[in-house]
Amino acid sequence: MAMQAAPDILSLIGGTPLVRLARVGRGLRPTLVAKMELLNPGGSVKDRIGIRMIEDAERRGLLRPGGTIVEPTSGNTGVGLALAAAVKGYRLVCTMADKQSQEKRDLLRAFGAEVVVCPTAVPPESPESYYRVAERIAGETPGAFLPNQYYNPMNPEAHYRTTGPELWEQTEGKITHLVISIGTGGTVTGAGRYLKERNPAVRIVGADPEGSIYTGDVHPYKVEGIGEDFWPETFDPGLVDRWIRVSDRDSFLTSRRLVREEGILAGGSSGTALFAALEVAKELDESALVVVLLPDSGRSYLSKIYNDEWMRQNGYLPRYPVHATVLDVVRDRVGTPGLIVVSEDETVRSAIDTMQRYGISQLPVVHDGEARRVGDIVGSVQEKTMLDRVFREPALVDERVARVMEAPFPVVQATEDVERLYSELSGGAPALLAAADDRPVSVITKADLLEFVAHQRRAR
Repeated sequence: MAMQAAPDILSLIGGTPLVRLARVGRGLRPTLVAKMELLNPGGSVKDRIGIRMIEDAERRGLLRPGGTIVEPTSGNTGVGLALAAAVKGYRLVCTMADKQSQEKRDLLRAFGAEVVVCPTAVPPESPESYYRVAERIAGETPGAFLPNQYYNPMNPEAHYRTTGPELWEQTEGKITHLVISIGTGGTVTGAGRYLKERNPAVRIVGADPEGSIYTGDVHPYKVEGIGEDFWPETFDPGLVDRWIRVSDRDSFLTSRRLVREEGILAGGSSGTALFAALEVAKELDESALVVVLLPDSGRSYLSKIYNDEWMRQNGYLPRYPVHATVLDVVRDRVGTPGLIVVSEDETVRSAIDTMQRYGISQLPVVHDGEARRVGDIVGSVQEKTMLDRVFREPALVDERVARVMEAPFPVVQATEDVERLYSELSGGAPALLAAADDRPVSVITKADLLEFVAHQRRAR
């Protein structure tokens, strides 16, 4: 047998697999899969553009043997360039904002790159910004080449030639939604353009951190590598059909959830994208195929996202966390029944009577009066929204529950950490459905979580 070996590390870039997110997506109707860009040799989607920008510069005579590459980067593009620079023998100088993790700086230096750290809290036009510092170094260095991923057309071109076709082929053309956390816009522009050329009905969803210029006022934020404080030329915003704005907290907690439920150690921008994908998936049916692109590995964030103390210091975890599971909250309740449901064929009056009888303010809605599996639950009714409807239209009390029901409650697993409850309930969920695998167990509300925390404090 002939030996099977790649000629060099650069030939292993791309061709990343898709993985079903069966646990994170439990209870959702669409198929949810992840594009594993964190499995590229350098650990991120930016490997794709690093080699393409360098080879384009070589063809055009902008980069010659022994030359110097200078690039402003949040870390991942720097690593992508570092891979190519190491193989091809170039010097690499990277400028980075001081908010980037120490692991990223150390990683670049491990590849032999020189790292210049610049302040985050300055406008992009400031001579101290990492953009301007890179330009100055390139201008002062003989034989230097500045790829500039924010303006280099090879950035989106790399994804038009590789990422887009891979997504189309791997899903057999069945992809309906692509969710991407957007930074320079190269990935969404290249891959999005390719997919829309194949099928204009494909929906492109942009996940944007709170504080980025794309969806609101610019202010500092913690998630790295995505969002911007200016509009890059590599980004075609017309390709984005929908934007979802995501907080740092939701990004980081979703990243932590991803590794604990799926075994996928990903960075904060992956959490941003996954949070947005879950929001989108809640609105879709079984015919949808949602692909979320996970841009990078979590190995560069062990001192931040995956460090409990750093998370607490920044307000993303409680200062005095309660180490408990969802099932502990269910067991802690006194005098509250397990799971009470109402059939969609019962009257609204009957649903109101049931809520009053058990002292609860919401009910899952089922087809036939029983909920053996999560899939048996088709909707929900809530005291507040029913009051609004019935007060304006009293005759509704004699109508079927199906007339007033809303979407089913989000599902949480009984084995999950209690932090998940806080994340979902504080994020706007009216209630949650606790489940043991696919078996519904109980509805949990803000009042239940508040009562549990109060009991824990009294027990200390």
